[in-house]
Amino acid sequence: MVNLVAAQKPLLHGLMKMAGIQPHTIEIEPGTVMSIWVPSETIQKPKKSKTAEVATTVKPTKPVVVLVHGFAAEGIVTWQFQVGSLTKKYSVYVPDLLFFGSSVTDSSDRSPRFQAECLAKGLRKLGIEKCTLVGFSYGGMVAFKMAELYPDLVEALVVSGSILAMTDSISHTTLSSLGFNSSAELLLPTTVKGCRALLKVAAHKKLWFPDRLHKDFLEVMFNNRKEREELLEGLVVSNKDTNIPEFPQRIHLLWGKNDQIFKLELAQKMKEELGDNATIEGIEKAGHLVHLERPCVYNRRLNKFLASFHAHANQAKYEV
Repeated sequence: MVNLVAAQKPLLHGLMKMAGIQPHTIEIEPGTVMSIWVPSETIQKPKKSKTAEVATTVKPTKPVVVLVHGFAAEGIVTWQFQVGSLTKKYSVYVPDLLFFGSSVTDSSDRSPRFQAECLAKGLRKLGIEKCTLVGFSYGGMVAFKMAELYPDLVEALVVSGSILAMTDSISHTTLSSLGFNSSAELLLPTTVKGCRALLKVAAHKKLWFPDRLHKDFLEVMFNNRKEREELLEGLVVSNKDTNIPEFPQRIHLLWGKNDQIFKLELAQKMKEELGDNATIEGIEKAGHLVHLERPCVYNRRLNKFLASFHAHANQAKYEV
């Protein structure tokens, strides 16, 4: 029987190519490969020869926006409603983090820091000198870490449904309030019941899908289970080992007001901890999956922030 989720992938790939991005694979280091959807205009087709050649890329000519996905799906599945709204004004890059899509590593490091380091190396290999990161959930934690490590590369951040670090206290409180025993039970379901439970807490609206679609989603989207469980274990840090970095970047927290996983109150507290460089904006009638539940509103708010940021950045250049 045909897997309905897998059958939709070619259509999604076609839509992404129509929006102006194409898949590209980069060797970050020996044993580590990352798949990144890149602007079509940056890809140079290899010349015909007897030996196989890999397509090369050129530097982007527009401001760069990098969309970093969450834990339940790979890049273009997560950001399918955002790409088309951005590609006219921005060079859009959509990576698959390690153990998502076709991105893999033989390293045993499962920390958000390692994900951030690999993503930064990949972007620099693509000729990117400055970028704005847009991170959702797990991708937001990777984006925060990348902004901390590479302030010369990351000039601004937009984060939805995420936190600076998953401390043991936040992990325990969040899971207890949702009725789950572990992050893996929540984020790596093995049954239709588990998939329904994840959707119930992630979405504000009551969404219904037939059992077969849940089964197909489980089969396609939750591969590399062992490694992903290790990624979840690598997320949690002790309260005493955490500190709030002093970010030089502008940070915009774009939140679903009905997020049950990382509640709006948590985002408001984080905004205060981040200081004057941070702003916060809530979107009504949206939960953790704010970019999927209210894509039009989300896209307007995202584009508004990006336009404002680049206008101020350009003005600062002229003043200098």
